[in-house]
Amino acid sequence: MKRNFILACSLVSYMAACNDPEVQIKSATSSAPKKDTISCLPGSSKLDIQKIEQITGMKGTAKNNEYKITVPQHDLKVVVDGFKIIPPMGLGSWAAFTPCADSAMVMGDIIVTENDLKPVQQEVIRQGMMISAIHNHFVRNHPNILYMHIDGKGTVEKLSANVKAIFDKVKEVRGKDPKEGKPDSVVNTIDIAKLDAVIGAKGEMSKGVYKYTIGRPDVQLQEHGIPVSTFLGFNTWAAWQGTPEKAAVCGDFTMLENEVAPVIKALVENGIEVVAVHNHMVYETPRIFFLHYWGVGPADQLAKGLKAALDQTGKKGMGH
Repeated sequence: MKRNFILACSLVSYMAACNDPEVQIKSATSSAPKKDTISCLPGSSKLDIQKIEQITGMKGTAKNNEYKITVPQHDLKVVVDGFKIIPPMGLGSWAAFTPCADSAMVMGDIIVTENDLKPVQQEVIRQGMMISAIHNHFVRNHPNILYMHIDGKGTVEKLSANVKAIFDKVKEVRGKDPKEGKPDSVVNTIDIAKLDAVIGAKGEMSKGVYKYTIGRPDVQLQEHGIPVSTFLGFNTWAAWQGTPEKAAVCGDFTMLENEVAPVIKALVENGIEVVAVHNHMVYETPRIFFLHYWGVGPADQLAKGLKAALDQTGKKGMGH
């Protein structure tokens, strides 16, 4: 009897609360997703590149008022299935700046060894930046390496100091500057014209690696309400080396949620190994997924498999 009375009182209280407009407003507000209010139209802000170079002590590349610092990892002699993985195959750490009013956003990808991981991620947190992903790009890679994505907002001065501290920590832990080593190269006798014809794009050759970078002009991606360009890592890429009979291809696919399953299916059915599926960002709109793949075999066969997967994304407007 007492239990029924308590239940009845609870029901009356709940109904009263539901009919109370103030309670309804509070409830709706608390359950609504929080939205970041920062929004910057492309071209509306200017980036102080000179200040970035001065504070970081590093030279990078400027494009469309954005700036990217890349650090090739010449000290890491990575091998996968007998193929050397050199910086153009994705063995380069980077941090990219994009302006937003009187502040900026930095996105980056830091390559770490098993020994680097703990001290470098501690440094990222110490610098007040966010770690938005930690993942592999390869399997059977020796030595084992991981990729750690970083994300931060603030003044150009602050972000430049943050980035410098993170790259300095890598040097400190390794006991050397990764970019100081001698650049390596690989063999590439693949018929590039034939490859371009199958893929439907043109790439760039560097140290024997032929690499395609394909943007997603069909998707207006934002992180923290700030546009994310191809230059800032929002792209699909494919890097090739080897011979026509035995080539190796690796890369990254950027996908909307409904593209994930068909892309994976196309790659796997064509003998290309999917080695990682993950996020790179946390506050992005729309939701974006990334996957890394690795394929070894006849170049023609790999190219057809890659094209089959590409056809599942950005159905129109793909460009280099």
